[in-house]
Amino acid sequence: MNENSEIKIVLQKFILNQCNLEESNAVVDYYRKNRLTEDFPTVEDIKILLTETPEMDADTADKIFSNILSLAKETETEEIKIKKKPVLRYISIAASIIVLLSIGWSYQKNIFKTENAPIIDPNAITLQLANGEIQVISSNKKSQVTDSDGNVVGNQNGNKIVYDTETSVEKLVYNTLKIPYGKRFELQLSDGTVVHLNSGTTLKYPVKFIAGENRQVFLDGEAFFDVTKDKKHPFVVNADKLNVRVLGTHFNVSSYPEDAQTDVVLVEGSVGLYRGNETFDATKNTILKPGFKGSFNKNDGSIATKAVNTGVYTSWMQGRLTFRNMSFRDISKKLERHYNVTIETQNKKLADEKFYASFGDEPIEKVLSYFNDIHGINYVIKNNEIVIK
Repeated sequence: MNENSEIKIVLQKFILNQCNLEESNAVVDYYRKNRLTEDFPTVEDIKILLTETPEMDADTADKIFSNILSLAKETETEEIKIKKKPVLRYISIAASIIVLLSIGWSYQKNIFKTENAPIIDPNAITLQLANGEIQVISSNKKSQVTDSDGNVVGNQNGNKIVYDTETSVEKLVYNTLKIPYGKRFELQLSDGTVVHLNSGTTLKYPVKFIAGENRQVFLDGEAFFDVTKDKKHPFVVNADKLNVRVLGTHFNVSSYPEDAQTDVVLVEGSVGLYRGNETFDATKNTILKPGFKGSFNKNDGSIATKAVNTGVYTSWMQGRLTFRNMSFRDISKKLERHYNVTIETQNKKLADEKFYASFGDEPIEKVLSYFNDIHGINYVIKNNEIVIK
């Protein structure tokens, strides 16, 4: 997805009062950087756009953009002095951006009244459609999955979504599934491929794979893939700067933004690893064999491989946490994702110490008591925040 597409989606969420703090700041930063450049549509561009979609009145545009300006004022460290002429220009800019978001449909349904917009629980599993619409997935219910045009493309039953192999979609249309901390989810793609998503994971994928095109998905987090075999259509997982290419196999990919490396563990079959800016070449790229892990260093782009016990890296699917010679700093990251907590380790010596441990479905208190028994750590738990001294 390019930058323009991303900012349009975030702007739409901002208007609907669905942005988190980070996304709201992104909106403010975008307008600060671009408000005095030629990056925005001209008056003539706006006129053309308005002939193609229902017109938005100036009062509505003014109100919407005032929210953006207000947020900008609140987050500025110095007072912003805004003259009358730029403000008028920004109102036109806001109207043109909203038109680019295809707001005709939304405006007719009166959803720009932010006071009536639904508030999305940050701990909810969400499905974002191609048009930016966000749906909340309730794990204790059944529902139909529809595309942005209202067509049924799959079904959701509890912690699993199954996409229809016979959907009439004939172009690449992407959905994005986001799993918060403390939860896991299962997804069956239109080709039958099953994906297990770990907590804190986002997966962008086509509603339907198109004949003649690679089966490509985009991962941010951790997932286990059981890929349906299709020799004519390679399956490619894009994990930031690393691509994982398979024809049909079982493997685990862990690629959280805060981690220094991306790990690919192969359980069965064969996978090829290559950098995101490269074209796959089996004679040059790294090929993993079953029982091996490939680690991509995000800093220098190097790839190292070694034999591993694959069960250590896939036990999370059964709700288990397994650590082998892992620093407490890295263990803390996994505990945060698994239990949806924040951990502050003030004991610097402990942070670098390495442990071997395995836990089932125990509460976080029992896990911490284990480290207390063998290391004598002092910790305080308050709500979802843990401080280790």
